[in-house]
Amino acid sequence: MNQIDALLNPKSIAVIGASADPTKTSGRPISYLLKHNFSGPIYPVNPKATEIQGLTCYPNVEALPQAPDVGLVLLNAKRSIEAVRSLSKMGCKAAVVLASGFAEAGESGMGLQDELKEAAGSMRLLGPNTIGLVNLNAGIPLSASGALEVSDLPAGDVAVVSQSGGILGALLSRAAGRGIGLSSLISTSNEVDLEVSDFIEYLIDDDNTKVIALYLESIRNPQRFREVAIRAREAGKPLVVFKIGRSEAGASAASSHTGALAGEDRVYDAFFRELGVIRVNTFDEFLDIPAVLVAGRKLAGRRVAVLTSTGGAGTLIADSLGVTAFDTPPPDVDTAEKLRALQGDTPTALDRNPIDVTLAGLQPDLLRQAIRILLESDSYDALVVIIGSSGLAMPDLVVGAITDSLDVNDKPVLAYVSPYAPDTLKRLNRAKIPGFSSPESCSAVLEALHFTGQPLLSASAAGATISIPDLDTLPGGSMDEATAKALFREAGIQVPESRIVTSREEAVQAARELGEPVVLKILDASLLHKSDIGGVALFLNAENIGDRFEQMISEVQSHIGRCPDQFLVEAMVAGGHELILGANRDALGTAILLGAGGVTAELYKDTTLCMLPEQGGLNLDQAKAMMQKLTIWPLLEGYRGSKPRDTDALAQVIVNFSALISALGDKVVTSEINPLFVLPEGQGTVAADAVLVLDDETEGA
Repeated sequence: MNQIDALLNPKSIAVIGASADPTKTSGRPISYLLKHNFSGPIYPVNPKATEIQGLTCYPNVEALPQAPDVGLVLLNAKRSIEAVRSLSKMGCKAAVVLASGFAEAGESGMGLQDELKEAAGSMRLLGPNTIGLVNLNAGIPLSASGALEVSDLPAGDVAVVSQSGGILGALLSRAAGRGIGLSSLISTSNEVDLEVSDFIEYLIDDDNTKVIALYLESIRNPQRFREVAIRAREAGKPLVVFKIGRSEAGASAASSHTGALAGEDRVYDAFFRELGVIRVNTFDEFLDIPAVLVAGRKLAGRRVAVLTSTGGAGTLIADSLGVTAFDTPPPDVDTAEKLRALQGDTPTALDRNPIDVTLAGLQPDLLRQAIRILLESDSYDALVVIIGSSGLAMPDLVVGAITDSLDVNDKPVLAYVSPYAPDTLKRLNRAKIPGFSSPESCSAVLEALHFTGQPLLSASAAGATISIPDLDTLPGGSMDEATAKALFREAGIQVPESRIVTSREEAVQAARELGEPVVLKILDASLLHKSDIGGVALFLNAENIGDRFEQMISEVQSHIGRCPDQFLVEAMVAGGHELILGANRDALGTAILLGAGGVTAELYKDTTLCMLPEQGGLNLDQAKAMMQKLTIWPLLEGYRGSKPRDTDALAQVIVNFSALISALGDKVVTSEINPLFVLPEGQGTVAADAVLVLDDETEGA
């Protein structure tokens, strides 16, 4: 028995700091262990009692008759440290520390948490600041959560790992109320030792778990999470995540458009998507989606049949499906004829979907036959059965009619209960029929099923690599535009011909050499958004660039309080569609961003993200997938007779840019090309601006 297995399936448990009063928080764990029939030895530890709830009580850990598999520690922070040290010395395999006052309390608490980790030695720790864990399949509650007062806690196939203790109790009671069975619930909280990824790894091999649901505040070790998430997907155990913190801004938002557009939460979206992890949008979906996934049914496409005996509810479902891009086609001729035969002489419109078979709602046998006909139909990939008020009179018969039809094939079958009927929902879920009380839930779970059936694009082909000479000699901090463009050019990214100038005369000469029109820009590594301060002028030539040079000096000086000393004169690019291509380093990795560009990039926010692989850059398939996710994609293809843009060249420049970012590795803070001009088909792309910010601390590394 390994230590995590001992934690979830202990043969013996010591409760340190147990109270003789079962109404107190410290008295609940023993009460719950007895209530849920834990069969192994339970050792209360309390120097002020000799017996607790009929069990022999011991004055301290050293007095225990044997080393327990698990120690449940209910003492305050400082006393918990000594209890953990004693348990470790005795040979206890794992401890659960409920006390708060550790790292979450600030600097002083962090010191106590370090002491706790040291005291544990080789013993594994859950917590501190945790509500504990519950193994429902084995009937083992190692928790003080009041949710364990509920007697009827159905065991099932969904494991929950939460970084919040309070959420554990909320999910336990909600799942019980809806008839959704859980295998185990684990609160990791401060994660001084055992963290989310440790439990994902354990649950991958747990026969009682088919779906792993994660309530996350952050991911402390992205690389480890990536590894176990891939293993879970390969094992056929979906990960469903509710990640809080959607409103947090990215830490580097002020340094570039890319930083503002990427943002921490959007990087989490990309990170999860590319690992095949399902991210839910609402707390209700956090239970809804796992309840569907445990059935193991497959969604081959987006065509959904809606079977109803109540027109209004059918319209609600069809509308919700339409909003999320699911199709509700009418029955094909053969399917319609079979359905019409069920109705006999009753006039029924079977040229539309929702399919209203009125008598089926009153006669379970007709409902059963209608369900089987629709599941057998080649016109549909999934079925939503609506249970109206008439079905509440005989809920078991309705549930039975659906259950009897599930053997037709593995197409998903959902039930939408139109009236308020929590008992009917509970019956459905206990019968392994996902039941919902909102139309939006039906759409959300179908979307999740569709997502799990898609291949991971990142695994389809190797990403690009590129060699950057003298990588270790690159300076830290912001590069000026000319230096950044020189590096981009080495990576195979086309940039305009340009000249660096320091005087009016040099600017005029550069304009003559480059030919009109030209662009004049200030060249200053510390100024990333030059157009905001008058540092960019377009459509210039040898005749007017001199005056504009003098004017730019004055305008920029009024903004920054000093006179700029270097400028860039560049051949102006015309006839291209403006995009932004960027990269931003985050705690989870580096995200590549593509979107509508120019000065309005942050206004329109038409962007998509893709996480950079561990090795090399993106491949062409990934680049093209990013392009096609943009709202402006039709414009690039040639919208309403306009000239198509060079999308092949765009895909290649995304690949080259990502390869450069990969080669720079941890040096990169943020980088972007904005605008990246995508020229007409066959003419390529041109990077008209360049930002590259490297980490000062990695200079020369």
